[in-house]
Amino acid sequence: MASHSDTLVVFFGATAGANGGKLGSDEREIILLVWQIVDLHEKKVGKLQRCLVKPDTLELTDQCKEETGLTLDEVAKAEPLDKVLQQFQQSVSSELKTLGRSSYTLCVDSPLIVRQALHPEASKKNLVLPECFLSFVDVRKEFHKCCPNAGPVAKHTPASMLEFAGLPAVSEEMFGVREVRSMVQLTLCILADPYNHKFSCVETVKYKFDSGTCSKTEPVDSETVIRARGLPWQSSDQDIARFFKGLSIAKGGVALCLNAQGRRNGEALVRFINSEHRDLALERHKHHMGSRYIEVYKATGEEFLKIAGGTSNEVAQFLSKENQVIIRMRGLPFTATPQEVLSFLGPESPVTDGTEGLLFVKYPDGRPTGDAFVLFSCEEYAQNALKKHKQILGKRYIELFRSTAAEVQQVLNRYMSAPLISTLPPSPIVPVPVLATPPFLPAASNTRDCVRLRGLPYTAGIEDILEFMGEHTVDIKPHGVHMVLNQQGRPSGDAFIQMKSSEKAFMVAQKCHKKTMKDRYVEVFQCSTEEMSIVLMGGTLNRSGLSPPPCKLPCLSPPTAYAAFPTPPGMLSEAALYQSPLLAAPRPAQTAHNPAHTLAYYPHPHPHPHPHPHPHQPHLYMNMNMNYTAYYPSPPVSPSTVSYFAAPPGAMAAVAAQPHHAAAAASSVLPQPGALVRMQGLPYNAGVKDILSFFQGYQYAPDEYSGMVQMSEQARSLIQPKEWVCL
Repeated sequence: MASHSDTLVVFFGATAGANGGKLGSDEREIILLVWQIVDLHEKKVGKLQRCLVKPDTLELTDQCKEETGLTLDEVAKAEPLDKVLQQFQQSVSSELKTLGRSSYTLCVDSPLIVRQALHPEASKKNLVLPECFLSFVDVRKEFHKCCPNAGPVAKHTPASMLEFAGLPAVSEEMFGVREVRSMVQLTLCILADPYNHKFSCVETVKYKFDSGTCSKTEPVDSETVIRARGLPWQSSDQDIARFFKGLSIAKGGVALCLNAQGRRNGEALVRFINSEHRDLALERHKHHMGSRYIEVYKATGEEFLKIAGGTSNEVAQFLSKENQVIIRMRGLPFTATPQEVLSFLGPESPVTDGTEGLLFVKYPDGRPTGDAFVLFSCEEYAQNALKKHKQILGKRYIELFRSTAAEVQQVLNRYMSAPLISTLPPSPIVPVPVLATPPFLPAASNTRDCVRLRGLPYTAGIEDILEFMGEHTVDIKPHGVHMVLNQQGRPSGDAFIQMKSSEKAFMVAQKCHKKTMKDRYVEVFQCSTEEMSIVLMGGTLNRSGLSPPPCKLPCLSPPTAYAAFPTPPGMLSEAALYQSPLLAAPRPAQTAHNPAHTLAYYPHPHPHPHPHPHPHQPHLYMNMNMNYTAYYPSPPVSPSTVSYFAAPPGAMAAVAAQPHHAAAAASSVLPQPGALVRMQGLPYNAGVKDILSFFQGYQYAPDEYSGMVQMSEQARSLIQPKEWVCL
């Protein structure tokens, strides 16, 4: 501490990029360090030291060259940062011995050189900084105590403070030396009469992030919270704390955000100890974590509490143990016991306090979710546990990854607040012909007059594709651009283009293959509408040829028809006029499969269904892949842009559309009097008898038992009418 130190080491640094008030904001490396010792008792100064530092990237910005007067040749001949820091320690220790002193504290003209430059760079280079760099005094704040009328601290510079104190400006021209001599002169001034100042306002740098819990009732200042976006999904709270190295994060102040499926979405909310550190964190916008740049924005205390706050006594007790490493396990069998989990982890990764160090996540009714959190007393045990990632427990592979106290709270909050029976908004089910053909539906053909674009940027729109096609745009058929979406309604990176002839398609494939669009190269393959249909059903198409979709559900026949409610005009953009149905003419039913198991499609609830769409009204369809093993989301998500979604066996009990006639198929999809119940989470080997046994005691229509469970008024009283119900 400065109040107990014998000396101050006045310290200054510069980087290869921005300096002054923007020091460290551009991630540039340190290229200059200057220091000089001040004896607090004798009011004497030591020898001034100036060292150049060689950065890993030999590059100086024009601004840096102008401000520092340094050249690339001078910097290239210098020593790297670790060598210069060793030289710093040796030089200071030698002078302290000469002066007969034993301790010292750094004195800087702003915290940027320590917090925004030195600590982040040392962290990236895996350098261990000397202990002296974990505390410092800011000469501006010390001067403000002596001269409170000098103005805001943030606007102070060595030159302005000398001027206010009535001291002559330093005439030194060499950059760095001038700043250090100015700070030394200012320090001697406030140590002498009439100020007789004592340096006592010591700032510290946290060496380690402290995990902890946060209560929902705890007040959180919005001026201390930021949102970090673009994080690697496997990053932990310690990784985020390392990204903000040099800044002090509040205890338990890292909250990783989860998406609707309980998986990390690449965002985190971070709470700092005060607004000053939050403002410095905002200067790290688009700094890098590995090869990824991280976006940093302001956030609110309410957002942080929503993610990190908790009220569960069980969680508080679980997280009450200090300095524990938390590992999350996902995909556990629902029947897994604590002893089975401990045996799975093995003796090389002992859990803290045995079963007391396990927390199984459950629904409010006590059903297991397949998630659990585990505590380990040290990093070595946690690393051993992570080696079990994707190993088998029972008949399931288990995912293991690092977690945080805030994630424990968030997962528990999410599951414990889930209703026992979740219902979708009520929506009238309108009769729609199952074999209705949407507008602009391309007929199946072997003529290779289409091209497939693969590897599109996810932000690419119709205009980008037209620009990419260039002179070939005039050869596109009207409404011939088909943007492919995945089952969540997001761009998949694929598009199909219908050309006016196979010759035009061939020219496009030759001229545009592997051209770049927004820094990404795009593959272009020639294909037919029939091949387009097969690809959309789960097959593959590349320059080696066409591969049919894998049949991982042999008991299923491909769908014989598709139907959808039209998209309301208010929801369409101009680009949607090009978005014709993404499912081309479906493949005919294969007689090799049992027609009784034909896959059926259910109407998705829609607030404003239109039973009779205008024939020229554009539609938007999604890629319903038959390869459900690879493409069906887990847990299932009802997409917001589709009126029908597939219901594969083993995932839910589905209406079986009889394929003998279109009208019969249409009538079989439509609900009869009674209530239609959706069952989600069935075992994959569940049969009709199992479903009927599950509903023992309720009435159902015998002629519909193969696929539709219809319930009497006795069962309907348990649910709201006209709603899909997850049991």
